Amino acid sequence: MSQETGVSWVLLWAPGPCPLLAQLYTDLIRHHVSIARDHLGFSFSSCNSMRIFKITYSSNFAPPGSGNERLSFVPGMSKIPVQDLPEGIVFGNLESFFSTMLHQTSLVLPQATAVFINSFEELDKTVRGELNSKFHKFLSVGPFNLASPPPPAQYDSGCLPWLDKQEPASVAYISFGSVAVPPKEELVAIAEALEGSGVPFLWSLRENVRPNSPKAFLDKTEKSGKVVPRAPQADILYHRAIVVGTLCPVICRPFFGDHKLNGWMIEDVWEIGIKFEGGVFTKGGMERCLAMVLLLSQEKGKRMRAKIKLLEDPATEAVGPTGSSTGNFRLLLDVITRPRGLQK
Repeated sequence: MSQETGVSWVLLWAPGPCPLLAQLYTDLIRHHVSIARDHLGFSFSSCNSMRIFKITYSSNFAPPGSGNERLSFVPGMSKIPVQDLPEGIVFGNLESFFSTMLHQTSLVLPQATAVFINSFEELDKTVRGELNSKFHKFLSVGPFNLASPPPPAQYDSGCLPWLDKQEPASVAYISFGSVAVPPKEELVAIAEALEGSGVPFLWSLRENVRPNSPKAFLDKTEKSGKVVPRAPQADILYHRAIVVGTLCPVICRPFFGDHKLNGWMIEDVWEIGIKFEGGVFTKGGMERCLAMVLLLSQEKGKRMRAKIKLLEDPATEAVGPTGSSTGNFRLLLDVITRPRGLQK
């Protein structure tokens, strides 16, 4: 439609740079990861590969043994484990509407006039260099939360007054967003770990999930913790009870989509957080993670905060008056407002 009408096609890619690069290389990754060979006993060849992939797409399996395989054949992603790729590339239902839509989008995306993203140029320079070579204009215009802080929330469920009474960097904040729901046994594991550790906590737990949490836990932890149906997350993440300065390490439990890849970046590349072993909450795992993140005596926790500080300064500079994201935003406005033939 953009080519037919002569107007610019500008796209916001909501996930991060690394998931975008993975989507662009979907066909190459599927060709190299031997799904059909491992499971169906077939070999790939020019004449039968499409037929084999058709069989593979209809399956919902994750190939064993591929977890330790790295994407050594993908520029900019050579160290990433295959098992941490977003769903829909080689794992999960490859013929679902969402997987098909992302794949088809990735094939035409390089034709876009510009692609912009909520990130900044100083982050993931190797990945960014590869993405710059794929698009006419690839513009990092974030972080959005620094460039345009959200307005104060109209609700707080009593969260902020409660946090005001806590010691600095002493509170664990737990939230799964508006979509993900852990199984009941994992909610119980979190509750047992919080109760056993005695760590003050603020838990944003939706009303429809609340019945899955043990009532005895809610009663026992009423003084040390607070469970609310909604929370003003932007205000909470910058509260002194949650962080030291703005240094807030992350504990990751992936659920779907690009969560695994994001978790790998957080733990193995940026080193600003940790993932749960096995990808599920356990009581022991939760207790270890809480101690690592909240106890300032823990060396790994200290290193995480130091790494966050190294990212914080360039992120702030990027959205400043002469920063890279500010300059890219001006370029984005130029693309949007000028006729296609007059763009720089």
